[in-house]
Amino acid sequence: MAAALALGDLAVISHQSAAVVWGMLLPHSGPIQVTLPGDSGRKRRSGVVVHRSATLIARLVTRRHGIPITKPSRTLRDLRRTVPQPVYRAAVRRALDLRLIRSAGIEEADLTRSELERRFLRLCSRHRLPQPEVNAPLGGYEVDFLWPDRRLIAEVDGFRHHSGRAAFERDRARDARLQSRGYRVLRFTYQQVTEERSSVVAALHSRLGQRSLMPNL
Repeated sequence: MAAALALGDLAVISHQSAAVVWGMLLPHSGPIQVTLPGDSGRKRRSGVVVHRSATLIARLVTRRHGIPITKPSRTLRDLRRTVPQPVYRAAVRRALDLRLIRSAGIEEADLTRSELERRFLRLCSRHRLPQPEVNAPLGGYEVDFLWPDRRLIAEVDGFRHHSGRAAFERDRARDARLQSRGYRVLRFTYQQVTEERSSVVAALHSRLGQRSLMPNL
């Protein structure tokens, strides 16, 4: 990092290098990525890639371990344009795990892994249900949707990954273990999420302790 900071007081660690410092990505080989304010273009020096940005303002920068660095939200914005989508989405989920960001500020496509998950998240938003954590780690598993304060989990089961005897047994064993930890697990099928939305919303309202207001679905 010292080589990057030698570029001057305005230089900040950014992009993949910032993601590593924040713990969003694992350390990797390659040049250190740095951003300087301005718009004169991207340059490369020995061991350092220098980005220029006219939008890099003071409120998007902080210090971590004494290192000037882009804040998590800006780091993810830079990553989205410069790394493959699977890498970016992994960084988003890790940032959520570390509570560096809130899911309310992230687009649903960046949080979810499937169209079914996106439909479920839109359903929650449309009916003003509390925002769940998405693809959240819990008890050695990763659950689709989690409301930790209500100790409620919702799983959306597409046929492709949840059909067959083995999947059925695996899902029930997982549910039993999570329930033993005090969580209620609700499972919804593709048909329920897409064609029986009123019943899904009613079940969620009931478990989340909210009055069910049923607009046109």
